[in-house]
Amino acid sequence: MEKKKVILDIRNFSVSFEQYESGFRKTGLPVIRNLDVKVHAGEMVAVVGSSGSGKSLLAHGILGILPYNASMGGELIYDGAPLTGERQKALRGNELVLVPQSVAFLDPLMKIGPQIRKGKKDRASREKLNEIFRGYHLKEEVQEQYPFELSGGMNRRVLVSTALMGNPRLIIADEPTPGLHMDMVRRVMSHFRELADQGAGVLLITHDLEQALQVADRVVVFYAGTTVEDARAEDFQSEETLRHPYSRALWRALPQNGLQFIRGTQPYVKDLPEGCPFGPRCGSCTEECKGEIPVREIRGGSVRCVHAV
Repeated sequence: MEKKKVILDIRNFSVSFEQYESGFRKTGLPVIRNLDVKVHAGEMVAVVGSSGSGKSLLAHGILGILPYNASMGGELIYDGAPLTGERQKALRGNELVLVPQSVAFLDPLMKIGPQIRKGKKDRASREKLNEIFRGYHLKEEVQEQYPFELSGGMNRRVLVSTALMGNPRLIIADEPTPGLHMDMVRRVMSHFRELADQGAGVLLITHDLEQALQVADRVVVFYAGTTVEDARAEDFQSEETLRHPYSRALWRALPQNGLQFIRGTQPYVKDLPEGCPFGPRCGSCTEECKGEIPVREIRGGSVRCVHAV
């Protein structure tokens, strides 16, 4: 079997925000820590986790669109070379495409058609957009309308269309389907799958594990700003094949597995416990879990847990 090329390699990635406390005293707020993700060409990787875990910041960090008071650490390697700020700017919207979570990313002063076609007026570009819109039940006249004239669901479908217009090598889809009818959700997910099958790398950032498992090759589990497990999608067919207690909790919370829940909440970044951030909610937590938790390779996946076997 031919080994696929790594298109994006995120190593020990971190994001922190500078804040002021007690007047003029500055402090750093580490929102993402020790994050590791790889995306191969022709592969769809889902990053899953609950709201507030920092998933969207990962997308913005890769594209170089973090807020002014944010700073990044670690390494971003794209196509074998460091993804510097200069490269991010040059590749963004071309080889690197973001399908953002918020429809506010659409320009309110520009008609939909020129936005998606990026100003191109040739017949081929127009026909391709018409074809994409038909697949998402959007009429051709939508291209001559402004975002404020469309419903939220229509604008969401417009955003997804941006990934299908060009020939991107890496698509980052940040919660691309909220507010869409389930049939449309499946259609959107199948289109991302098709892009991966055609050779692009797809990074799907979502809290919807059930939908992600329908299309993804691998699932990276995110908790309180760090990766706790990187598993094959098929590992989620059974609780026993997963490695981290939080991944198993996510499995038990799926509808087909009883919608079970665990007590407690994900800790705020200022209230993180020592060692494993999931420790206070984990029934297997021991004193050893309060120290440094290295990443280990186990049964074809990786996990950040001292008790995983």
